[in-house]
Amino acid sequence: MLFALLAVPARAQNPPPSVDAAALVRRAVAKRLAADAAPQPVRFVFHKRDERRDFTQTIIETRQGDVALTIAANGQPLGPVGHQAQIDRLNNLVSHPDLQEHRHRNEKQDAARIDKLLRELPNAFLYHADSATVPCTVTVPPFIPIPGEPLPPPPAGPVPVAQCYHLTFTPNPRFNPPDAESRILTGMAGELWIETSHERLVRLTAHVIAEVEFGWGIIGRLDKGGTIFLEQTDVGNDNWQLTQMKLNLTGKALLVKSLSFRITEEMSRFAPVPADLDYRKAIQTLLSEQPPAPTQTAASTR
Repeated sequence: MLFALLAVPARAQNPPPSVDAAALVRRAVAKRLAADAAPQPVRFVFHKRDERRDFTQTIIETRQGDVALTIAANGQPLGPVGHQAQIDRLNNLVSHPDLQEHRHRNEKQDAARIDKLLRELPNAFLYHADSATVPCTVTVPPFIPIPGEPLPPPPAGPVPVAQCYHLTFTPNPRFNPPDAESRILTGMAGELWIETSHERLVRLTAHVIAEVEFGWGIIGRLDKGGTIFLEQTDVGNDNWQLTQMKLNLTGKALLVKSLSFRITEEMSRFAPVPADLDYRKAIQTLLSEQPPAPTQTAASTR
């Protein structure tokens, strides 16, 4: 899994001291990578919507990888067949630790790819910082609905507002991508917001401003016009988590296969869990929270 919620530019504040934009990005990336190396595990609600599926899960992070239970599909609770399939799948993971280890390896590979791109951010772009900071909201109330459950009450009082550096970025013509995956950065431009007191990345918006080819166009191509939107927030104890991601990208693979990534992911209702939590215990927790199996049929998802 890359940045947290509602960093909306507003009336500028007093100009800060001169900002070295590239150094600021470098520090923000270093803090993100350091946090990834010493994670604070959480449980949360995850909602994903793409061109094929729309589902909601409860996810618990553990030292042996994430454990997920799908609780809704297409905005409706799972029917009895889907509900039982989820229970059977989790029980199967308990009985076969090798399956969970395989899932964990895939998670680590995905995280390594994201970290690799993060490390390239300071060098891949030319940055310009505004002469003044702007207000930005870096906390998010629980907002993902769970079918059959009321939303938690909103936090009392006003939502805390911090200050952010607002930066724009364009491709660095001197950047030499170290691999095919990093080539995506050569065709992007956009904006990002970095919170001033913690120097943590809050929001990133990017546009594909030029067609990007991979492997001389044989492996793949990313079309001009795509967009990426990422938000991150402090969910407590200086634990910054991704809370929203939107991808709208198109292209081709192997010259002929059309690619389309129209994905929205939302994460909320974060709560800490023990750092040494065993994945089997996390599964027991999820199963113990399940209501009796529903009696009416509804759509299910894997």
